[in-house]
Order: sequence, then C-alpha cells, then structure tokens
Amino acid sequence: MIEHAAFNNDGSGLEEKLNALKAMDQDLPVVVIVMNVVKSYVEYMSPRGCQELDITLEALREMGAGYYDTFFNPHDVADYLPKLIKMLDAPAAENMTVTFFQQVRTAASRDWVWHLGSTRVFMRDANGMPTHVVTCVIPIDPLHHVTRKVNRLLDENNFLRRNQHIFASLTKREKEILRLLALGLSAVEIAEKSGISEKTAVTHRRNIKAKIGAQSSYDLTSFAQAFDLI
Repeated sequence: MIEHAAFNNDGSGLEEKLNALKAMDQDLPVVVIVMNVVKSYVEYMSPRGCQELDITLEALREMGAGYYDTFFNPHDVADYLPKLIKMLDAPAAENMTVTFFQQVRTAASRDWVWHLGSTRVFMRDANGMPTHVVTCVIPIDPLHHVTRKVNRLLDENNFLRRNQHIFASLTKREKEILRLLALGLSAVEIAEKSGISEKTAVTHRRNIKAKIGAQSSYDLTSFAQAFDLI
C-alpha cells in the first residue's frame, strides 16, 4: 500500500510515489489518476486510461481544469463534489476515502458510460494541506445483472436532477392533481375529489402536461413516481 507522504520542495516525494505507482499500475484492474488539486491538472493517468480517452498524458496536463468539462458529465458533480471538498478539508489523520458514480465520455463510445471511482489524498505539503489526490476508476460492466439495476437507479437519479426545477415549479394544487392523474382518475373524478369544477380539472391537466412535457398518461405516471407522489 502506498502511504501518504509530504511533498518535498524538490518534488522528490511526489516523484517517488508516482514511480512506485507506475511500477504496479499495469497489474491493477483499474485506471489510476493522480490529480494536482493545487493547479487543477492531471499529474498522472494509467496508460490504459489515456488509451481509452484517446489522448496523451502531456495533452491531458495541458488541458488543465478543462479535463473535467471534456470527459465528465457535469450533472454528476452535484452528487460527489461536496464529498470531495469535505475530504480535502478533513485532517490528515482521518484518511478519508470518497466513492462515487460518474459518467465518462470515452473515445471508443461517445455515449456516457458509468464508472465507479474511489478517491483519497495522495500527497500533502509540509503544512499538511492536500496537493494531490489519487482516484481508482473502473467502468461498470453493462452485461452484469447487478449493473443493470445500478444503471436503472442512476438513470432515475439523472431524471430527478434534470426535472427537479420543473417539479419545483408546480404548485401544491398541481402536484395533487398530478398525483390523481397518475392514479388514473378522470377529470370528473378529480373534480369531485378536489372540490373543483370539471373544467378547472381539465385546465389543470393541460397545464401540468405542458409543464412537465408529458405526451401520454404513462409520462404523467412516470413523472409522479419519480418524485414519490404515488
């Protein structure tokens, strides 16, 4: 196991750790990434990772922070960024590790591919402040039955993130009407249950469908289920 080390002024501490990492990298079933968190650039990436991204390590370094925008889905950041910040702020003695799901766009496939990553501090300066973090990344096998379940959960999470602002825009009355629509009630039944006119119930239904972009009753039900209305 490679322990944490202090960053020497001449950079030898980092070089020694990177050399030790490179020596075992090819035997690891993961892609290893070492990020310089002070200057926001990739210090090291496994050759296999560079090959999958179809880019050289030198080009990755030149990208700086643009590396994130190029290869990772920004919608995932809200889930794991607070955890990473907490890890970086934690005392060295805690040795925190943050594990998260992340969508990556590789060179082989321009679709997003889910990966599982695990990150911890790799190097600290003389004052104990993190200078580098190391992340081990592995793609989620799309053929595994557990993976299909995980992908479904992650897709649902993506749906919630994409539509949270739409759900928040619905009034309390509209959310209640949406719940009743998702349960299969007609405009007449909704009017009776809610104490409104049938015309008002129809108007609510039309407005709700427009707001959430629903084309069918299935869309209404799916949206209501996603936000635990039914």
